[in-house]
Amino acid sequence: MNQIYDMKGKVVMITGGSRGLGREMSLAFAAQGADIVVASRKLDNCEGVAAEVEALGCRAMPLALHVGHSWDELDACVDRVIEHFGRIDVLINNAGLSPLYPSLDQVTEELFDKVIDINLKGPFRLSANVGKLMAEGDGGSILNISSIAALSHSAGAQPYGAAKAGLNAITKAFAHAYAPKVRVNCIMAGPFLTDVSKAWDMEAFAARAANRIPLRRGGQPEEIVGAALYFASDLASFTTGSIMTIDGGSHFG
Repeated sequence: MNQIYDMKGKVVMITGGSRGLGREMSLAFAAQGADIVVASRKLDNCEGVAAEVEALGCRAMPLALHVGHSWDELDACVDRVIEHFGRIDVLINNAGLSPLYPSLDQVTEELFDKVIDINLKGPFRLSANVGKLMAEGDGGSILNISSIAALSHSAGAQPYGAAKAGLNAITKAFAHAYAPKVRVNCIMAGPFLTDVSKAWDMEAFAARAANRIPLRRGGQPEEIVGAALYFASDLASFTTGSIMTIDGGSHFG
């Protein structure tokens, strides 16, 4: 990819940055010159991606971070990033969780709370904290990674869909709250063939895709990076409060 996005000198913090879409974005932003905070639950995975970032000639900070834990822990992690790099120019709330359950009446309170904590509560606090720092400083960009589950009936993912609908809502709310120096946007992703898809029944998925997804396939992880780079870069300087769907057309298929 050429340098049209030019992220040199930018510090980009990506939650869930060690796997799947997060890893793909970590490497894509590094390829454009950004320094990367690879934040995820397992430090060894973060360190592996950080090494890949450094191999591209950029600085990297592996950071053990559980987005669903207490806000004090989230705040402490942000403080560590500021101490290390001096600022955060781009925050990407990518970490997510959608555990399986047999039926709605068997969704436990523990499962429900965990889904809300990771997909909505944590991103809310990170956006509030980092957004305030950006607004008081040189500005910045926040990007939320949502899901078409926020719009569809999403059988088997109702708590997840509810949390992502909330993430869509706070995208617009924070875009207003921290304007004009901070832009806040969202990518509403469809089914991507990341490492998570290894647990899918791919034969059944292919059959559904043929009937319900106009492009008749799942997305490849690298197919999200163009939109992520756009939203984070100066090319999107007049774009905020926007929610872009990247799902092969499955939201209307």
